[in-house]
This record gives sequence, C-alpha cells and structure tokens, in this order.
Amino acid sequence: QVQLVESGGGLVQAGGSLRLSCAASGSTSSIIAMGWYRQAPGKQRELVAITNSGGRTNYADSVKGRFTISRDNAKNTVSLEMNSLKPEDTAVFSCYAVTIWNRSYWGQGTQVTVSS
Repeated sequence: QVQLVESGGGLVQAGGSLRLSCAASGSTSSIIAMGWYRQAPGKQRELVAITNSGGRTNYADSVKGRFTISRDNAKNTVSLEMNSLKPEDTAVFSCYAVTIWNRSYWGQGTQVTVSS
C-alpha cells in the first residue's frame, strides 16, 4: 500500500506561480513513477506531468515550458512547480503513483484556481 498526501494549491492570479508537493509513505520502494493529474469541472482527468525512478519526465503539451516536475527519491516526494498560470489551468490536481505491480494510487486532490 502507498499513501499520498498533497500540499500546496490555492488561488492565484493569471501569470502567477504555485508549487504543489506530494509525500508518499508506505511501500515507497515499490513505486516506479510518480506524477500529477488534473480534472477541471466538466472535463476528463488528464495527465499533467509524470516522472519515473530514472528521472525521465513527460508533460502534457498544454503545460510544457510552464510546469516543472521534480522528484526526491530519498524523501519520497514529488513536486510540481507551476509558472505562468492561466485560467484554464484551474482544476483539482491529484498526485499519482504507480508501483512495480502496476497498481495505481491517488492523493486526495488539491484545488488550484487561477483568476483572470
């Protein structure tokens, strides 16, 4: 079992920045990738960014150049630095982890609201 606890999020004006953090606990040695998804009202959940244990990253096209994902394997944390935020980034952001047994875990979600 893996538990994920997020922090960060909140309300910011367009063009501003926010940082999300996620701490994993439990069977953290089994985690092979961690990342962030988001879901806006009335829309499907979408992958924002993901990083694997080797440091390889992948980003949604909509956030490339604005968001940066980073992972601290020693601390079992993953962070998402979000810059140049746009109103369309408004969503509930959820931390995500997948293990070597292909089991997925989710955090409780944190609201990010970008005002115009």
